[in-house]
Amino acid sequence: MTFTAKDVAALRESTGAGMMDCKRALQENGGDMEKAVFYLREKGLAAAAKKASRIAAEGLVYADVQNGVGVVLEINSETDFAAKSDPFVAFIREMAGILCQNKPADLAALLETKTGGGTVADALREKVLVIGENLQIRRFAVYPENISIAYVHMGGRIGVLLNLTAEGIDAGAVQEMGKNIAMQIAAMRPIWLDSADADSETVEREKAVFMAQILEEGKPQHVAEKIVAGRINKYFQEVCLLQQPYVKENKMTVAEYVQSVAKELGGTIKLNAFTRFEKGEGLEKREDNFADEVSKMTQ
Repeated sequence: MTFTAKDVAALRESTGAGMMDCKRALQENGGDMEKAVFYLREKGLAAAAKKASRIAAEGLVYADVQNGVGVVLEINSETDFAAKSDPFVAFIREMAGILCQNKPADLAALLETKTGGGTVADALREKVLVIGENLQIRRFAVYPENISIAYVHMGGRIGVLLNLTAEGIDAGAVQEMGKNIAMQIAAMRPIWLDSADADSETVEREKAVFMAQILEEGKPQHVAEKIVAGRINKYFQEVCLLQQPYVKENKMTVAEYVQSVAKELGGTIKLNAFTRFEKGEGLEKREDNFADEVSKMTQ
């Protein structure tokens, strides 16, 4: 029995399983739609696909360094309870190891990465069935070179990965400094590493806002321009890591703190990049209605 693309689409519509899984199910069952549905249910693919439509905004952020490769990633679940379970914690650590070893370019490449008897996508589907919730590998960053410092805050609510270069200094000697800066990133939420990295469109928008505010106060144009320049510098001190006051000693900036450590250790240190993930930021949150849940259970 043969099948067409319309059959694949119809099977996908009825089961919610992925397109390739539906095609495989029809191939394995000679195009028989009923047997293909049973095949998908037996493999757990239909159940996993149904869960995939549910909101997953909880989960964990995890950061680690393995064999000199740094990684930070976020995996989401539907509930905080599931995120704290042993299978979930083991899974995010497993994914960190796969990322460090394979260094995929993006999420699509990660899902296609071979692991065990299948791919990461297969492992994710299997974990959905084990845990019983929709799970999503949301994002990751990998730093394969130089020195990486990983920091996890509040049990996985925030993860930070800092990358730096140290010349004339042993890598172990900069770990404490790196952790201090990673903690700063977690707490102070910088957007950019340095003011030179700031997005020009964002900066111009901020300038326009400041200018409108100052002119509204009745200041003349030439005075307003000077005040705007001062406010932009203040803005950079808030959102650029190197310009931020160092939280443990606010009489110096982070850049000055790095320079002081480098001088003390007799070498040079350069911060290259950082990534900060906070669990669920920007995601739609699940809103449970207890009355509705009870009603559904009693129907």
